[in-house]
Amino acid sequence: MGVISSTPYRSAMPRGVIPAPGTTFTSPRPVRLVLLGATGSIGRQTVDVCRRHPDRVKLVAVAANSSVGRIVDLAREFPTIRTVALSDESCAGSADLDGLPRGCEARFGKARVDELPATVECDVVLNALSGFAGMRASLAALQSGRILALANKESLVAGGDLLMPLASPGRLLPVDSEHSAIFQCFMGEDPWSATRIWLTASGGPFFGMRAEELDGVTVEDALRHPNWNMGKRITIDSSTLMNKGLEVIEAHHLFDMPYDEIRPVVQRQSVIHSMVEFSDGSVKAHLGAPDMRVPIQLALSFPGRWDAPAEPVDWAKLGRIDFADPDLDAFPCLRIALAAGRVGGILPCAMNAADEVAVHAFLDGRIGYRDISRVVARVLDEFAPDAVESVEQLEQVDASARTRAQGVVSQLAS
Repeated sequence: MGVISSTPYRSAMPRGVIPAPGTTFTSPRPVRLVLLGATGSIGRQTVDVCRRHPDRVKLVAVAANSSVGRIVDLAREFPTIRTVALSDESCAGSADLDGLPRGCEARFGKARVDELPATVECDVVLNALSGFAGMRASLAALQSGRILALANKESLVAGGDLLMPLASPGRLLPVDSEHSAIFQCFMGEDPWSATRIWLTASGGPFFGMRAEELDGVTVEDALRHPNWNMGKRITIDSSTLMNKGLEVIEAHHLFDMPYDEIRPVVQRQSVIHSMVEFSDGSVKAHLGAPDMRVPIQLALSFPGRWDAPAEPVDWAKLGRIDFADPDLDAFPCLRIALAAGRVGGILPCAMNAADEVAVHAFLDGRIGYRDISRVVARVLDEFAPDAVESVEQLEQVDASARTRAQGVVSQLAS
């Protein structure tokens, strides 16, 4: 006789992007992939995965902002690429375009990048565009019925209320290492039995420092991440813990979890990528090497797994795994992001815009490290938590928040 449970089984009810146990998938091989943000950190690592599995992934279109030379090189390396797109319209006059293979179409302008998911025949769109600029491409992918492999967290931070109603379970696959880990911890489980997500953070290069010790932080210091190789903005956000705040908002949308049930925790070695706790007290953790090619590859291979793109961790030699609470006094960006997420509406969109401006101002040497949180906090004070209604509304909020953030930066820099 089997075990009889008195608890109603609820997994037939969707919970965020989690497929119900027993769901089957058709897996076209090779996967036809549109890669947006092909020349950035995530894009380059995605290309490496494609090189490792030429029989399983077929790049059919790539997009970038203005890196004409790199895009042409990709089109020459991968003959399956028949469309390239560049957001910067001035690239249309580049002599480097003469190197495109015959029959490869070039498109120019942000609108042409945004429409790639809808206008190119493909199975998966991997959105690794940087910042709020990736929002419309994410919407286009979901509206066109593509599988969206999402590395552009700002799409969900700013527009989760618009994206998630379009995201059927198993059709939006998270690429962030933490959210990929959570997704995998949910596999085979009744998602409604989850009681807490433990969202891990490395703690960045300044873990353990007090607020006053951060006054003299330089750009070089902040870009020196102990465990991950990432782009400049996300590396700075990781050091301020803003990135972890953005990821809490992202997890809230992806997994339909209340904010009070998402707990950020510092895991210094970055080998536990996140954990899910269930109603019986059991905790499932996803462990592995701190290498972004692993979650990127899973988003392309799901529901299967391919050979590892990274060296496995030698657990006997690792020695220890440490946890700690994040210090919200030293790193107020996390507190600001958690508050904005709980209030919701347009506030996360305004917060993300202000943070992008503040981080770039810090990278340019116009403000100090601790001014980043000051810029974000002052901008948020000027916005009411209006409900999200449309992409056009969010674009207006984004533009307004950037203008206000530039004003705060000018005040702090004077």
